[in-house]
Amino acid sequence: MKRKVSIHTECWPALIPFRISNNVWDDFPCVVCEIQQGDAIGRGEALGVYYFDETPESMSAQLETIAPQLEDGASREQLLTLLPPGGARLAADAALWDLEARLSGRSAWSIAGVDANPVETVFTIGLEDTPEAMANKALAASDISLFKVKLGGDRPVERIAAIHVARPDARMVVDVNQGWTFDELRQYAPELKTLGVSMIEQPLPRGGDEELAGYAPPLPICGDESCLHLGELEQAAGRYQMINIKLDKAGGLTHGLELAHAARARGLGLMVGCMGGTSLAMAPHHVIAQLCDFVDIDGPLLARHDRLGGLHYDKGIVTLPEQPFWGQPA
Repeated sequence: MKRKVSIHTECWPALIPFRISNNVWDDFPCVVCEIQQGDAIGRGEALGVYYFDETPESMSAQLETIAPQLEDGASREQLLTLLPPGGARLAADAALWDLEARLSGRSAWSIAGVDANPVETVFTIGLEDTPEAMANKALAASDISLFKVKLGGDRPVERIAAIHVARPDARMVVDVNQGWTFDELRQYAPELKTLGVSMIEQPLPRGGDEELAGYAPPLPICGDESCLHLGELEQAAGRYQMINIKLDKAGGLTHGLELAHAARARGLGLMVGCMGGTSLAMAPHHVIAQLCDFVDIDGPLLARHDRLGGLHYDKGIVTLPEQPFWGQPA
């Protein structure tokens, strides 16, 4: 049966400006791909990879080039050869997963061979001007017990210490977004471990992390920008103890699952992360979250609004909605 493809862009305002070491977002623009077959419609959302200059417009253009193949029935496996890893492929891949679930009567979780258990997501504390401001953010999130704290080169230990004093009950991981040198990592890592930090994400720049080979860190180091897809896993496995799988980077759940299983086979820990977005973007990440040690799918909590009927967030626990939303039979 011939399909119909629809592609459009959206923009979701941030709750407050969201800062990391090398960028700031006032909103979360995305591309949405919809694929209809008969009465069933599959949807997928992607924000793209900002450090590769992906935009909703560039992703839309990529999707337009493969719309004829999608309309002619291209599969998820064929999609891997039609587009490179990135946000456009994620949007189409997620739409195909959703469509398959609706047509087959099986959930995306079942098709992927995983459970659909509730998961605990981190709540991200973005960079603020002072350690005290970040501690106040942690205090305000009184119902959250797991934080992912964005850090840069300005007083990183002081920021974590302030949060630790304000919320001694909370667990923490940190994300440096390529903002340190190797010497800074060696200086800060032992102090962060003492303050209860469980993991450091991407401390060094992509392409500038060769010094991690042979380094025995006091706590796990997680590769994010340094491991985009399966083709980069071998190098990352020699430098990191964990990898962060983001479906915008990997180009979809299909490849993300392949990457997850390959990483586990190498003895690596796993985190699933996101580039922000609504529950429509988070739902495929919830599938892969079933395989992960840490989960970062708090995108809807960082935006002013979410899609109606989306994932349910309660004290950091993410569960599926009672009514079909994404990846569930109608």
